[in-house]
Amino acid sequence: MSTVKEAVEVEVPVHTAYNQWTQFEEFPQFMEGVEEVRQIDDRHNHWTTKVGGVKREFDTEIVDQLPDERITWRTTTGDTKQKGTVHFERLDDTHTRVELVMDIEASGIEKAGDMLGMIDRRVKGDMRRFKEYMEKRGGESGAWRGRIRPGE
Repeated sequence: MSTVKEAVEVEVPVHTAYNQWTQFEEFPQFMEGVEEVRQIDDRHNHWTTKVGGVKREFDTEIVDQLPDERITWRTTTGDTKQKGTVHFERLDDTHTRVELVMDIEASGIEKAGDMLGMIDRRVKGDMRRFKEYMEKRGGESGAWRGRIRPGE
């Protein structure tokens, strides 16, 4: 299992960065290889990705979500097992540090890509694109402020 970690400082308030991250269906706008994210309910999403010409579908479950602080998830189906947390840290009224930490157990072509550092580079690019996406927008397109507690 590989751990990937990346952080960016985004020039928006913490609630704006957090609110936008809860808009999972917009992830394809800044995440490379993500073709579609369909939100099933408050906890579950269905993902369609295409990496290295290989299309994959999998489901994720949010296991912990605390507004303006963190969102933690894990995969529940699919070949690639992953879990992760995105943390939001208020730096001041107009700046937020967004840190993504993911544990990925890749399979197939993703395993070779992981050994070559491709997953790490993709996550770094996704975080950079999230920063650009947010700073260009200036505001969030929506929000979900609910609380999900581990074990609920």
